[in-house]
Amino acid sequence: MSRTLRALGLILLVASCGGGQSSAPRNLDNACRLVQERPQYMKAFQETERKWGVPVHVQMATIHQESRFVSNARTPHKYALGVIPMGRQSSAYGYAQALDGTWEDYQRATGKRFARRDRIRDASDFMGWYMNISRERNGISLYDTRNQYLAYHEGHTGYARGSYNRKSWLLNVANRVDARADTYQAQLAACSVGR
Repeated sequence: MSRTLRALGLILLVASCGGGQSSAPRNLDNACRLVQERPQYMKAFQETERKWGVPVHVQMATIHQESRFVSNARTPHKYALGVIPMGRQSSAYGYAQALDGTWEDYQRATGKRFARRDRIRDASDFMGWYMNISRERNGISLYDTRNQYLAYHEGHTGYARGSYNRKSWLLNVANRVDARADTYQAQLAACSVGR
């Protein structure tokens, strides 16, 4: 075999081993089908529920809103004059759309230096950690999807100040996340996936 062919083969092998699935599952509206297609999701969500107490359906609805279950989701680019790229709208990345600084706080607080935002297990654990801080600082029940989402979006201090009350669009989004969590909860109860 020629040296070129071996090098090409090695490159293809390495490329095929990289990363996980970055595309979303096929059916995002059916929690049962979603976790049947990606059983590692349910395992991660259940692990987070056991560790942090955040229900599976709350995690799922929040991740749906943040990234539509796309592991390497990023915020859109900003443009000057409508055409000149000026970077991304924020540093939010991954399933949970965690910002760089908040992710680094999570890594320090939990000792998970190698945690990655594009790995469902780490993103789910991050969400459990963050929502517990929302419970401690702002008194938000871990079952209160709507207010947990508002604190998730606005940050703990922003939520405490009520910054979301000036954003009718965000209140509408939080209501949709809450409704999706209810739907996911009913679906998961009906199909008993992973329970």
